[in-house]
Amino acid sequence: MALDFERMVAARALLFVPGHRADRFDKAVASGADAVILDLEDAVAAADKDAARSHVDEWLSGGGTALVRINGSDTPEFEPDLELVAKHGCPVMLPKAEDPRVLARIEAPLLPIIETARGIEAATALCAVENVARVAFGSVDLATQLGVRHDDELALGYARSRLVLASAANGIAPPIDGVTTDLTGESALTADVRHARRLGFGGKLCIHPRQVPLVREGFAPTEEELSWARRVLAAGDSVSAVDGQMVDRPVLERARRLLARQ
Repeated sequence: MALDFERMVAARALLFVPGHRADRFDKAVASGADAVILDLEDAVAAADKDAARSHVDEWLSGGGTALVRINGSDTPEFEPDLELVAKHGCPVMLPKAEDPRVLARIEAPLLPIIETARGIEAATALCAVENVARVAFGSVDLATQLGVRHDDELALGYARSRLVLASAANGIAPPIDGVTTDLTGESALTADVRHARRLGFGGKLCIHPRQVPLVREGFAPTEEELSWARRVLAAGDSVSAVDGQMVDRPVLERARRLLARQ
């Protein structure tokens, strides 16, 4: 069953589930995630690929709703995966997106993961592909290629900002930040969410159900922000001052966007 395009655009917390673990599919949906991603790629060993496709096929045939992360275009699993998602009309998460021509081949709503140096450099062209709803950042893979820590904010700062700018330049929804691998507590996740939101990201990939509520809350406007937005709009459409700060058309637009996200 297809995931509504608007839900993809508005999603804040997207939860990965290994495709060979059918016992977790319904639990993932019950987590409260805005979207579930059934993973046929990194989470599934080569020996389990066929079984994973079978599990995903059966669950979707039963009425389940999810994105599907397929295997890369340079793998033998790519074509069978495409057949599966075409059968169900599923939105597709394509890993290691680098070539707009590959994206253009897929006749489905797309959420490419940009996670290589070539992908980062091609970000504007990738975001311009017609079926791309938004893009996601593959922080762990890119960090591995660059030889840096995947939790190093400075080392990956340029790549993150490049995706934010490429998305805005093409008029698509803000990108989705990569995963937080630290599952020992809430501090690392909270810090990662705060950093990503500050840069202009609109959501985050999750790898455990308990990450979902924190991510959803972290990317939602705060009560302070909503109160500010209401005061700004109450001041009218002409240039004015609110809380000692000038308010003109761009500030009014930011206020409207905040209120639309509550």
